[in-house]
Amino acid sequence: MTDQQPSSGASENPTSSGGAASKLDPKKSIILGIIGIAFIVLIFWKVIPQIGSYQDAWNSLQSMGAAAMILVVATVLLYLLAYGFPFKAATPGLKFWRSEQVNQAAFAISNGVPAGGAVGLAVQYGMLTSFGITPTASTAAITAVGIWSTFISLGFPILGVVALTLAGGENSYTAVGLLGLGILIVAIVLFVLVMRSERLAIALGHLGNKLINPLRGKIKALATTDLVPPLTKFRADMYGLLKARWAAITGAQIAVSLTQFLILYVALRGVQGWDKPGTSMIAAFAAFGISQIMLMVPITPGGLGTVDALMITILVSLGASKGDATAADLVWRASSYVPQILVGIGCLIGWYRKAGEKFAAAK
Repeated sequence: MTDQQPSSGASENPTSSGGAASKLDPKKSIILGIIGIAFIVLIFWKVIPQIGSYQDAWNSLQSMGAAAMILVVATVLLYLLAYGFPFKAATPGLKFWRSEQVNQAAFAISNGVPAGGAVGLAVQYGMLTSFGITPTASTAAITAVGIWSTFISLGFPILGVVALTLAGGENSYTAVGLLGLGILIVAIVLFVLVMRSERLAIALGHLGNKLINPLRGKIKALATTDLVPPLTKFRADMYGLLKARWAAITGAQIAVSLTQFLILYVALRGVQGWDKPGTSMIAAFAAFGISQIMLMVPITPGGLGTVDALMITILVSLGASKGDATAADLVWRASSYVPQILVGIGCLIGWYRKAGEKFAAAK
């Protein structure tokens, strides 16, 4: 991704997002963090060397010219700029720079802290409300951005399979595209039904209750769960926002994904040499698009390692050398990950300072 955004259900409760964070089990978070780190190490240490070559990648990186590096920097700046649009699109009255702060800070926490998704939600909520956005509008915006990020992450593998066919690649990833398509269709249909009318939302809530009835005696958390109230409330909170801004939110999320793809393509052509025949844009997009399906596997933050392994595999299958494919992926990962973490930390520190000054002035 598209790097995944933390998702949330809409709520009017001003402490809803903070409550999510406060219920985190520190022991569980540490365990999940250790598991995630272990998978990342395993993938980059054992898996990627089986499909790529770090030595050849280093040789390819050394051959990158100044023009290619400048282009990489330019595309990274475009990507960072695009990251400021989703919350601006989803939050009436929010200025661009504040939207950038919210999204970048959440990325830094969600992708840099073990089990940081819930903490990222709390920070998004806290930042938005500190900017004067109402609790209902804040949670609606957070939910819309999270849902649309998931939709895009499911849609790009479908487009990737189409691009793979156009590039003349093997259709061995058709199942990935069909899986993404199936999940996306189900998600969109359910989402549209909930949004279409309150009656349908209530009906889906009753259906969900029937489906979880056999589990109520086995799972304590489901014993008294009633899906009707949260679904009807979700619709009430989200309907107006999505009716007016769904197109803007979609465009903003697509811009984030496309600018991230441009980083990969420029890196790939940079290591191959711009004055030589290289991997086509369609082929590069096929690798990028299909690999986004690994964002749906919640093992590592932001698909770190899992996305990379699949991307390198597809690039090599489409004619890129192992060294070029690995080098391009490493440049893409470092360029789209490290700067964003640093920018996010800066945004978070800046916001904490401003929030602290505002709190002190109010005392």
